[in-house]
Amino acid sequence: MAAAAAGAEPGSGCGGGAEEPVVSLAEVLAENEELEKEARAVLGGSDHERCSYSQGAVKRQALYACSTCTPPGGEPAGICLACSYECHGTHRLFELYTKRNFRCDCGNSKFKNLQCKLLPEKGKVNSGNKYNDNFYGLYCTCKRPYPDPEDEHLGAVPPESGDFHEMVCQACMNHCHFLWAYASQLAVPPLTKVNSLEDEGIVLKAEGNEEQKKEIKTESGVEHQETKEEKQMEQFNEPSTSSGSACSEVVTKSEEPVCKLKELQSKQFLKKDTATFWPSNWRSKLCTCEDCLKMYSELEVQFLTDECDTVLAYENKGTSDQETERRDPLMDTLNSMDRVQQVELICEYNDLKTELTDYLRRFADEGTVVKREDIQHFFEEFQSRKRRRTNRMQYYCS
Repeated sequence: MAAAAAGAEPGSGCGGGAEEPVVSLAEVLAENEELEKEARAVLGGSDHERCSYSQGAVKRQALYACSTCTPPGGEPAGICLACSYECHGTHRLFELYTKRNFRCDCGNSKFKNLQCKLLPEKGKVNSGNKYNDNFYGLYCTCKRPYPDPEDEHLGAVPPESGDFHEMVCQACMNHCHFLWAYASQLAVPPLTKVNSLEDEGIVLKAEGNEEQKKEIKTESGVEHQETKEEKQMEQFNEPSTSSGSACSEVVTKSEEPVCKLKELQSKQFLKKDTATFWPSNWRSKLCTCEDCLKMYSELEVQFLTDECDTVLAYENKGTSDQETERRDPLMDTLNSMDRVQQVELICEYNDLKTELTDYLRRFADEGTVVKREDIQHFFEEFQSRKRRRTNRMQYYCS
């Protein structure tokens, strides 16, 4: 079954005019469903009606920056989803996707000529908020447009397989330097000597004290070392029990006596000035010994051990919440009517649904194209039949 592409005009005359572009109706519906699903995932975890300011620093929410109110050169500011609709609907906005621990700035001292319509009473500033070049429509390191249509900001080409769920930029990799040791086992693809030595700018590193290195090299010979490395690979590659839909609590203490990070750092690993890509379960494999938890705290990245912090968990929550709360427009309309109007509307709706389904099924069975004039013809006939039914209607005293 196919339908005329939106906005396309049929060819005229027989002089070889361009054929009317067509697209499968199934493709249109599938694309529309995919767009709705993506929107629910990105925005579903955020409230589109109420400003998030009263919630304080929200763990993760969709954010926007308004170039109209806070242009480059001024103070950066971020606004929540609801304020982007209600207070900045006609402004030029930068979509920031989601950010952590942020409190809505809309209408505070950074906005000279605007008061928040949803929550006018707000503090002058949100001192806990963190800002970067994203709020001016730029990436932090390369200063390319944000978002970048060519993805040249990454410093690395995303894996062709697409088998990754999170990306860590080069700036954050340098800040969280310990991740390079994990990248040799967990990144997609793993940063190993086999697939990366031909690249430029690589530094081979082996961290840890000499006793650790000596133990690995000489304890039981080379064979023992290889066996130990194989077991470690099995440990890192075993399936994770976590999922994006059911989050576990933030890990506070590890039951394992051995530090995974120190074991990895005792071997050679690669360090590059590039972004890295990670699978969905990589956070669950980070060490949570006392020393590592202290390091996460000092680097202000405690969220790495919280599986509910991931973008996947946020998107799953948004999709779930939207499916639960999404209201049916037909039911909303019915609830605003009296009993007689409800019955009439339901009858009209069922008639339209049945007749349109039967009409379109003929095109599907014949494999022909549904054109604009076909749809117009259907509704003209439908209205004509409706008028004939109405004119023949007889009224009886009840």
